[in-house]
Amino acid sequence: MTTRVDRGITISRMTVNQVITSDPETQGGAVVFAGTRVPLKNLIDYLEAGDSLEAFLDDFPSVTREQAVAALELAQDALVTLAGSR
Repeated sequence: MTTRVDRGITISRMTVNQVITSDPETQGGAVVFAGTRVPLKNLIDYLEAGDSLEAFLDDFPSVTREQAVAALELAQDALVTLAGSR
């Protein structure tokens, strides 16, 4: 289902730019969920604290489930690629 990650490649039927974006004019250039002002770091912080994806989505309704799952898939692929390059 998930395709390898690269700009323009589809991840879970979404492009990277539909999942995350970064703009100096939005949250000081932090990586945010596309179409929102919600930093990706918020999702990581929630999960790190033991909160569920549901709790995150309830607290940040502008982020879709598809975006959150795709962001986690992107992170997984990036970490696997990084680990494989060492």
